[in-house]
Amino acid sequence: MRAVLWFLALFGIAAAVALFAGNNQGTVTVFWPPWRVDLSLNLVLLLLLAAFGLLHVALRGLSALFSLPRQARQWRLQQKERALYAALLDALAQLLAGRFSRARKAAQAALTQERTLAALDARLPQAQQVRVLSHLLAAESAQALQDRPARDAHLQQALNESADRGVLASPETREGVQLRAARWALDDRDAPAALARLAELPQGAQRRTLALRLRLKAARQDRRTLEALETARLLAKHRAFSDSAAQSIVRGLATELLSGAHDPAQLLRAWGEFEAWEREMPEVAIHAAQRMVALRGDLTLARAWLLPVWERMAAQPQSLGESLRVKLVRALEAGLDSVDAEWLARIESAQRNNPRDANLQYLAGMACMKRQLWGKAQQLLTQAGLALQDPNLHRRAWQALAELAEARDDADQASAAWKRAAQTESP
Repeated sequence: MRAVLWFLALFGIAAAVALFAGNNQGTVTVFWPPWRVDLSLNLVLLLLLAAFGLLHVALRGLSALFSLPRQARQWRLQQKERALYAALLDALAQLLAGRFSRARKAAQAALTQERTLAALDARLPQAQQVRVLSHLLAAESAQALQDRPARDAHLQQALNESADRGVLASPETREGVQLRAARWALDDRDAPAALARLAELPQGAQRRTLALRLRLKAARQDRRTLEALETARLLAKHRAFSDSAAQSIVRGLATELLSGAHDPAQLLRAWGEFEAWEREMPEVAIHAAQRMVALRGDLTLARAWLLPVWERMAAQPQSLGESLRVKLVRALEAGLDSVDAEWLARIESAQRNNPRDANLQYLAGMACMKRQLWGKAQQLLTQAGLALQDPNLHRRAWQALAELAEARDDADQASAAWKRAAQTESP
C-alpha cells in the first residue's frame, strides 16, 4: 500500500511539472554589454537547481575534508576506550576463573588505559567508577595471592578515588569497597578492623543483609556475643536465614552469652537481654538454670525460668528430645532442697500423667527422698534405675537406692545397689 501511494505521488508531481514547464513562455534576459542573452525560464530554473546541488556537494566535501583529523582522533580514543573496557571485563572473567595473576595484570592494564585517556584530555563519564573497580579487582586478586601490601595499596587507592566528591559517582561504589575491605579483614582474622570498616558505612548500608552477615561473623570472631545476638535478630527479621537456621544461631549465641556470666548478677543481666521468644527456647532456659545452679544463685528464680519448658514437656512429652529432658531433670534436681509445695505438686502430677517416663520417675523419687518419703522414693527410684538411659542419672539412682538401704541397715541391698552403680559406664 505504501508503494502504491509513493507511485501516485510521483505521478502527481510529474504531471504538475509537465503542466508548468510545457506552457511556460517566460524568458530571462541577461544584459552583458555589448551582449544580450535571452534564456528560457525553465532553463534558468534548471541551472539554479544544478548550481545549488554543486554548491551543496562542494561544501559537504570541504567539511568532510577538514573534519578528518578530528574523526581520526575520535577513532583512536574510541579504540583506547574499547581496550579499557575489554581489559576490565577480562580482569573480572579471570578473577571468576581463579586466574588471579592474570586478573591483576588485566586490572592494571585497564588503569593504564584510563590514565592514557585522561592524558589525552578525553575523560570518560564513568572514569571514577572505572578506576575504583579496577583497583578493587586488583586488590581482590592480590588478596587471593596473599599479597597483602599490594592489596592494601590498591584498597587505599580505591578508597581515595571513591572519596572524591568533586566527581559524579554513585555512593554504592564506595560502599562496595568498604564491604570488601571488611571481608578481607575477616579473612585475616582481624575482627576489630572488620567492625571498624562496617562502622564507616552509612546507616542504611549498615542494615543491608550482606553488611549484617559480615557484622555477625566479625562480632563472633571478636567474642562480642551480645552484639552478635542483636545482629542475628536483624538477620532473622530480614529473612536472611531459614527459620530453623535462625533459631539455631540465636540459640547458640544466647547460650554463649549465658556461659560468659561469672556471677548471678551478670547472669541476670544476660537473661534480661533476651527477648520473650528466646527465653522460651528450652535450650536457653535450661542452660540459664544450670548456670544459676553452678554460680550458687537464686534457685527459685532458676525454677521460674524453667517453668515454661516444664509446662511444655508436661503437655507434650515428645516435644523435647531425650538429652533436653535429662538436662531439665538435672537442673530441677539441683534445687530440690528448696523446692516449694507447688513445684512438688507439678512433679507428682507430671509423673502420674506419664508413669512410664523414667526421667520423671527419677525426679519424683529424688523429691520424695528429700521429703523423707522413703517407701515411695525407693519404689520410684527402683523403677527408674531399671529404665534410665542416661548413665549419670542411672548411677545416681542406684546410689540413692544404696543410701536408702544403708539407712534401713539392709547391707545386702545396699551392696547390690552400690555394685549396680559402679557397673554403670561413664558417658
